[in-house]
Amino acid sequence: MRKYPCFFSRQICALGAGNWSDEQAELSSAAAQRGTRVSLVWAASWEIGDGSWKREKPDAAGSAHVTSAAKSRSKGKSVSIPSCFGYPLSIFFIIINEFCERFSYYGMRAVLVLYFKYFLQWDDNLSTAIYHTFVALCYLTPILGALIADSWLGKFKTIVSLSIVYTIGQAVMSVSSINDLTDHNRDGSPDNVPVHIALSMTGLILIALGTGGIKPCVSAFGGDQFEDDQEKQRTRFFSIFYLSINAGSLLSTIITPILRAQECGIHSKQRCYPLAFGVPAALMAVSLVVFIIGSGMYKKVKPQGNIMIQVSKCIGFAIKNRFRHRSKEFPKREHWLDWASEKYDKRLIAQTKAVLKVLFLYIPLPMFWALFDQQGSRWTLQATTMDGNFGSIQIQPDQMQTVNPILIIIMVPVVDAVVYPLIKKCKINFTPLRKITVGMFLASLAFVAAALVQVQIDKTLPVFPAAGQAQIKVINIGTDGATVQFECPLQSVNVMSMESTGYMTFDTSQLQSVNIISGNKTTSEVITLPGGSRHTLAVKNSANIVAKWLFDNVTSKPEEGNNLVRFINNLPDTINITMGDTAFETLMSFSASNYNLFPGGRKDNIMAIINSIPCSVTSKTLGFGSAYTIVINGCTGNTLDVTYSEDISPNTVHMAWQIPQYFILTCAEVVFSVTGLEFSYSQAPSNMKAVLQAGWLLTVAVGNIIVLIVAGASKLSEQWAEYVLFAALLLAVCIIFAVMAYFYTYTDPNEIEAQFDEEEKKQVKKDEDVYEKQTEAVSQM
Repeated sequence: MRKYPCFFSRQICALGAGNWSDEQAELSSAAAQRGTRVSLVWAASWEIGDGSWKREKPDAAGSAHVTSAAKSRSKGKSVSIPSCFGYPLSIFFIIINEFCERFSYYGMRAVLVLYFKYFLQWDDNLSTAIYHTFVALCYLTPILGALIADSWLGKFKTIVSLSIVYTIGQAVMSVSSINDLTDHNRDGSPDNVPVHIALSMTGLILIALGTGGIKPCVSAFGGDQFEDDQEKQRTRFFSIFYLSINAGSLLSTIITPILRAQECGIHSKQRCYPLAFGVPAALMAVSLVVFIIGSGMYKKVKPQGNIMIQVSKCIGFAIKNRFRHRSKEFPKREHWLDWASEKYDKRLIAQTKAVLKVLFLYIPLPMFWALFDQQGSRWTLQATTMDGNFGSIQIQPDQMQTVNPILIIIMVPVVDAVVYPLIKKCKINFTPLRKITVGMFLASLAFVAAALVQVQIDKTLPVFPAAGQAQIKVINIGTDGATVQFECPLQSVNVMSMESTGYMTFDTSQLQSVNIISGNKTTSEVITLPGGSRHTLAVKNSANIVAKWLFDNVTSKPEEGNNLVRFINNLPDTINITMGDTAFETLMSFSASNYNLFPGGRKDNIMAIINSIPCSVTSKTLGFGSAYTIVINGCTGNTLDVTYSEDISPNTVHMAWQIPQYFILTCAEVVFSVTGLEFSYSQAPSNMKAVLQAGWLLTVAVGNIIVLIVAGASKLSEQWAEYVLFAALLLAVCIIFAVMAYFYTYTDPNEIEAQFDEEEKKQVKKDEDVYEKQTEAVSQM
């Protein structure tokens, strides 16, 4: 349940029909808590039974919708609002504002983990930890934003002030990713990484405050713009509003990875993170400007207090009062919250009890979000080691995140219109809590699928030598076959002309000498190689056997789908080589160049200048994540004769193999997220929806914190093992939740409130009778 409210399923119908109830429209605002498409689809399709819900529904984190024109005039500013096609003109500014803000947030977040890994040079674990810390903060700050809006500044001023903070944060992130900011020696890498880290962390904190702070305010502020007689328009507004969220988030997740993949820079060309962060920053600035332009048209409701504060005070007083009366001389009360009865009325206490009953069931839920939000971290990092070539389209690793919202578009109507009716026909009592349990189980299966994919990826990854080991590869660039014998331990390999071996691993303490036999010639060499290194032994039988040791300065597989290429000059002449736009150093006869980095999945022109005569050839498609040694053998008719030797194999596991795990996780999301909100709303009193939304947001935040704890404490060296660990943890939590759900008793808050209403009526009647009797007695006197 992420950032994609409703441009599928019922939402399309809602755009063209005005048959939503007012309660459904306001209920859909709960989706704003995560900008969620799934929530809105549920809100659009869920039928309100007896119509007993109150009109004034609280927003995601406590910000109440005030749609009544009377309230607006009495508590806010009375303004004449221009209209367009029957809609307040102000809502169009709000919709544009939301589209730009969602584009800004999800565009930045899509490339964030790769920025940590490749620009700041953090390892996978640290990148994942900081990513989830940021996401957790983004889902803690909405509670702060709701409190500020409802208790102090009001929605409009809260949105403007925090949007300014938000825009500054996005701008700081863009500046932090400018490589030339500290690249004084112009070698292509920043010289003062701590400066970039400090700027990045400052920007992320500001973004978290901004995006979280305005999250509970914008949709509620939009609802404030309508009059009482505009229920149909308000319903359609919410549909268009969440469509703008969907459009902004989906487009940005596709576009910003493409921008990141470009090369830009002043002194050296690098991945264009400044552009990938700069465009979202510009969109956030546009969002702020558009929102301010509409200022004179808005209906601005004054702050009216926040229900969460009342609930917190009630709980706090009950705990404090119980602690004061902890001795045995005070009789026990039925519930510990009853200790608040000295200060708070019975209705608030009963409503708080109902809320806490639901919040208790929330305790296991963060584990689901711990797995779900790893789509943007671990699963994206997994995609960097895979082949993203989809024919004529090259998919970037961070673009795979779009699979989830695309599948949501398909799965929500399928589950709603096909799966659930079939289950009902089978006479299976598929209660909301059972649906949540199934969702948790499916998420666990998704991570098992991710682990299976990771096992296949690991099989394609190169094994590099340990500290006391060396790896040797033999390449024969002569015209005759060669036999290479390593002594202590004795090992022999035969290498045909223009062929090579794979890397062989030796203990450096035992590796002493090598014998090379080619034709009728033999030569021996004493060798001493450093540990933890790779070397290539190039041999050639000419007048004598010539052997040359090449140090392969590669300690890891090329990342981001790039390739490493180097050349060996197998000609008697000195040559100058250019591949694409990259010029290599001048190569003497029988010498090798250093490795240079090239983008994957494409062909480049290889140009060699031999005795002032240009010779060229188009390289083969090198794939993704590979390393090659290209041997220049000659030139025939201005065409180079080259031989390829694969040093590191390209990524062979296709990104399409991630689709099954995304599919399973999407199914889990549909039954978990939608049902979770449905259950929460059905079990909470009408004026306590805000508290439950705050609790729901906390489960998301805590889930991201769990990732930090588990990933940091597990110390697992294999990524597939970590996936299995998370799957096992969620499965265990799923079982615990199933037991809790078994003993849960469903309640109807409306009945409880009706009882209180009846008691209040009786009390009022009783008070009136007493007053009449007193009045009568006084008159008689």
